[in-house]
Amino acid sequence: MIKKLALIAALALAGCGGDSDKIGTASTVFNMLGKNDRIEVEGFDDPDISGVSCYISYAKKGGLKETVNLEEDASDASVACVQTAEHIRYREADVLKPKRVFKRSASVAFKSQQIIRYYDAKRKAFTYLVYSDKIINGSPKNALSAVSCYANAPADAKQITGMPDHSIFGTCIVETAAAKS
Repeated sequence: MIKKLALIAALALAGCGGDSDKIGTASTVFNMLGKNDRIEVEGFDDPDISGVSCYISYAKKGGLKETVNLEEDASDASVACVQTAEHIRYREADVLKPKRVFKRSASVAFKSQQIIRYYDAKRKAFTYLVYSDKIINGSPKNALSAVSCYANAPADAKQITGMPDHSIFGTCIVETAAAKS
């Protein structure tokens, strides 16, 4: 029964983070049997913010345990998010609450790595926090990345002409929270 629950949990976690692209790997330890231990890099676009992409690197345990799907990856991870379009566009009402934008399984069951996006409305910036968690206890290891609306060339006011529910903050074109859905 416990094995069945573990398999169901692993399959559920495997479906998260499916919109990411594998960017590359770097081998860290040679294993005679199975894949080498390595660092993997994935990239994904923020689902609510047009023009922001994030990249996560994480340690992946190889060897025979990975071959039979019993490995538990280390809690080490890093995240970097960047502006990937001329302007960042978002609906403010969609980003006011923290949101998990990425999740991957880090063991056969009960451990995952995830990225949570936070919006700093005062500074018009987004922070992305990566960390690992387990059902019983997580790891204090974490990394943070931030993207500011004021880091690049400002948008032109002509781009929101005729759109009274939009504002410009630096490079960001924002549908304001007061706008009707």
